[in-house]
Amino acid sequence: MSQSKIKVSAIQASPIAFNLSATLLKLENLIEKAKENNNPDLIVLPEAFLSAYPRFLDFQIGTRTNENREWFIKYVKSSVKIPLDAIGIDWLAEKPIYKEENEFWAFQKLSLIAKNNSIYLSIGVVEREIIGSTLYCTNLLFSPCGKLLSKHRKLQPTAAERIIWSQGDDINPSSNGGKDDNLPVVNTKLGKIGGLICWENFMPLARYQLYRKGVEIYTAPTADSRPTWLPSMQHIAQEGRCFVISVNQYHTASDFPIDYPPSIALSENEKLENKPWARGGSSIIGPLGEILAGPLWDQEGIITAELDLDSLHGARLDFDVTGHYSRHDLMVGLLNRPAESLKED
Repeated sequence: MSQSKIKVSAIQASPIAFNLSATLLKLENLIEKAKENNNPDLIVLPEAFLSAYPRFLDFQIGTRTNENREWFIKYVKSSVKIPLDAIGIDWLAEKPIYKEENEFWAFQKLSLIAKNNSIYLSIGVVEREIIGSTLYCTNLLFSPCGKLLSKHRKLQPTAAERIIWSQGDDINPSSNGGKDDNLPVVNTKLGKIGGLICWENFMPLARYQLYRKGVEIYTAPTADSRPTWLPSMQHIAQEGRCFVISVNQYHTASDFPIDYPPSIALSENEKLENKPWARGGSSIIGPLGEILAGPLWDQEGIITAELDLDSLHGARLDFDVTGHYSRHDLMVGLLNRPAESLKED
C-alpha cells in the first residue's frame, strides 16, 4: 500500500554535454543538494539529461559530412547502454561494480546513486543499443534499492530528432525472450508512477494508456521551454486526475563544448553573454490543474512539492477518465470504424 503524502522534487539543470563522467558527478551533487534541502521521496530529471539534448546539431537530409560524423561519434560514446535483463534485477548485489571501460558502467552508476540516496529516481538518458550505434531517447525509473523499475523509449522523436533518435516500440526486448512494456506504470510504495517524454504528451492514445493503468504520479520530462507548455501540463493533470511533474533543462551555450554546434555561428556578443538555449519552465501540477511549484525560468534550480495521493479520489468525483467518464465501451468501437467527416449538402 502506498503512503498518502509524499514529497517530490524536479531538478532543472543542464548536463555537461557530451561528457558522461562529468555529468554523472554533477548529478550526484545535485541529488545530494536536493536531499539535504528538501529530503524528497522521488526526484525527477529532464529529458536526455545523460548526456545531452542535441540542440542545434545539424544532420541534414541528403547530406552527411565528416564534421557531422565526428559529432555523432561523440554523442554515441557519451550515451548509456542498458542491459537487456536490467528491469527488476539487483545489479548492485549480483554483478560486480563496473569500471568506466565496461559498457554498462554508467547504468550501474545510476543504480548506485539511487541506492546511496535512498530515493526513487526518474531520469532521461540517451540510450545506445546493445549492438551497434542506434540511439533512443529513454526515461528510466530506479527504486531506492537501486533496481531499475521501468524503461520507456520515446515512441516518436519530434521533427529533426528523428535523424538522431530511433522510434520506441510498444515493448522493450529482454535477454531471456520476455518482453517489457514500453508504456509502463509502476505500482510503487509512493503510488503508481508512469509518464511520457516531451511531445509524446500530445499523443492522446499514449496518455490514455497510462490513465488506463492508473497512473497517479505522471512524469513529463521535456525539452520544450515555450510558455504554452505549462497549460498543456495543467490539462493533462486535469484530464488524468493525476499529479504531473514536468522538468526541463536550463542550459546555455557554455554547457556545450566550445566548438559546438557545427551548424550555428555564434556572434562574439552571444558568446560573451552566454546565450540561453533552453529557459526551463519546470513545474509540479495538482490533479485539478493547480500549480504546486514553479514554473522555474532562466536558472538552474530545484522545485519541490508535497503530494497528497488521497486527494486524487476527491478529484475524480466529477471526472474519472477511465472510469465513469470514459465511455470506453463506445470509444473502442469508434476507433475501429473509418474516420469520416460529414459533408454539407
